[in-house]
Amino acid sequence: MAGSYISMGEAHHRITDYLNRFSDAVSYQDVSSLKTLLSLSSNSPHLLSLADALNAHNNNYPDIVTPLFRSFQNYRIAHLVDSYVAYEKAANSFIQEFRNWESAWALEALFVVVYEIRVLAERADRELASNGKTPDKLKAAGSYLMKVFGVLAGKGPKRVGALYVTCQLFKIYFKLGTVHLCRSVIRSIETARIFDFEEFPVRDKVTYMYYTGRLEVFNENFPAADQKLSYALMHCNPRREANIRMILKYLIPVKLSIGILPENSLLVKYNLVEYSDVVLAMRRGDLRLLRNALQKHEDRFLRSGVYLVLEKLELQVYQRLVKKIYIIQKQKDPAKAHQVKLEVIVKALKWLEMDMDVDEVECIMAILIYKNLMKGYFAHKSKVVVLSKQDPFPKLNGKPVNS
Repeated sequence: MAGSYISMGEAHHRITDYLNRFSDAVSYQDVSSLKTLLSLSSNSPHLLSLADALNAHNNNYPDIVTPLFRSFQNYRIAHLVDSYVAYEKAANSFIQEFRNWESAWALEALFVVVYEIRVLAERADRELASNGKTPDKLKAAGSYLMKVFGVLAGKGPKRVGALYVTCQLFKIYFKLGTVHLCRSVIRSIETARIFDFEEFPVRDKVTYMYYTGRLEVFNENFPAADQKLSYALMHCNPRREANIRMILKYLIPVKLSIGILPENSLLVKYNLVEYSDVVLAMRRGDLRLLRNALQKHEDRFLRSGVYLVLEKLELQVYQRLVKKIYIIQKQKDPAKAHQVKLEVIVKALKWLEMDMDVDEVECIMAILIYKNLMKGYFAHKSKVVVLSKQDPFPKLNGKPVNS
C-alpha cells in the first residue's frame, strides 16, 4: 500500500531530488548511484517515498524518467503488469543512451536494468496467472534481453557485459522450460572470436558454467557436465553456501555416474541428505536401498532433472554387489574366488528382498561384462560367471557407464 498523505511541496521536493541525482549520476558517470536509482525491486525507502510522491504529484518528465516514474508508481500499488510494461519502455530509452556512450562506465547499471526486467516479468506473470490471463511477460523479457545481448556482443569494452545478460537469459529459459533456446546464445559465446571467456567477471563465469553444466546433465554428456560444474564449484565464492549447494545438487549425480562417491560430511554440510542413501547403496551394493531412496525423493529428483541419471546407477550397484561376493569368497577359498555362481547372486538379492531368477541375473551380468564394469565370461552350462584374475572390476576413471 502507498504511504500516508504527502503535501505537494514535499512531493515536488522528492521528485526534484531524484531527477537531480539521476542527472548527476549520468553526468559524473557515477555507476553505483545510477544502479540504486534504477533498482526497482530493491524496495529501498528512498524509491518507495518517491513512488508515494509521484502518486501525489503527476507530471510529465523527459525520456527515460517518465516511464520509470510510471513503473515506480504501479509497483508501489502492486500493479505489476503495468509496472513491467512501463519499466521495459524506460529500459528501451536507457539502452539507446547506453549504445551512444563510448565507454562501458554504465555497465553495472545496465545489469540492474536487465535483472529488473527478468524479476518484474516473473512477478507480472504471477499476477496475470492469478487473474486467469495468459502469463506472457517472461517470454517477452527473453526476447527483449536478446536485443540487449546484441548491443553488447560487438567489439569494445562493453562486450564483457554479454555473459551477465546470457546468464539472465538462461534463468528465463530454464524457468519457461525452453532450454533449447540456450543453444544459440552458447554458440555466440563459445564460437565468436570477439569473446575471450577469461575476460568475463568470475561471478558471470560461475553462473554460466553452472547453467551450461546443467544442460550437459540434461543431454547426458557427463564428462562435459563434470568439467563445467566442477569449474563452477571451484570458482564459486566459498561464503555463498546456497550457490555451492545448487552446484552440488547437479555435480553429485554426475560424479556418482562416473564412479566418484562424495563423503557424507559434504552432504550434511550443504543439506543434500537426499543423496545419503543413494551413496550408501552404492558403497554397499544394496539395490533395495537405491530403489527406496529414489522412490522416497522422487519428486525432488524429478524437479531437479536428475532422476534418470540416478536411476542408471543400478548397474554400478550390481557391480559392487558382485564385488562383495567375490571378496567374501576370496577370504574363504582364494583359489575359487573368481568363480561366482549365479545362484549365489540370486540369494544375495533375495536377502535384499529383491526377487529375481537366474535368467534375469544372467542377463544383468552379461550387461556388466559388455559395459566393462566386470571382466570375465560365462560358463553357461554350470551357470557361473568366471571373473578375470587380473582387475576383475575395472574402475570407471571418470568415464560414465554407457547407457
